Amino acid sequence: QVQLVESGGGLVQAGGSLRLSCAASGSISSIGVMGWYRQAPGAKRELVAIITSGGITNYADSVKGRFTISRDNAKNTVSLQMNSLKPEDTAVYYCNALRLLRDFWGQGTQVTVSS
Repeated sequence: QVQLVESGGGLVQAGGSLRLSCAASGSISSIGVMGWYRQAPGAKRELVAIITSGGITNYADSVKGRFTISRDNAKNTVSLQMNSLKPEDTAVYYCNALRLLRDFWGQGTQVTVSS
């Protein structure tokens, strides 16, 4: 089992910044891709950004140039720096880890961007 705990969500005005962090614990060996997903009310959960253990990243088109994902393999953490936030970024953000073909999820952290 992998436990993921997110932190850093909150309320911010449009144009502002937030940084989300996620700490992994438990059976953390062999964790491959880690990432962030989000789910707005009434919408499906969608990919925001992912990063491999080697540092290769991929972003949703909607956040490219504004969000940056990073990972510290020694500390078993993954972070998401979110700049130039927009009201449409409002959602619950979930940390994800893929280990041996199994997905693990954090409990989610709310990000609210006011206009």
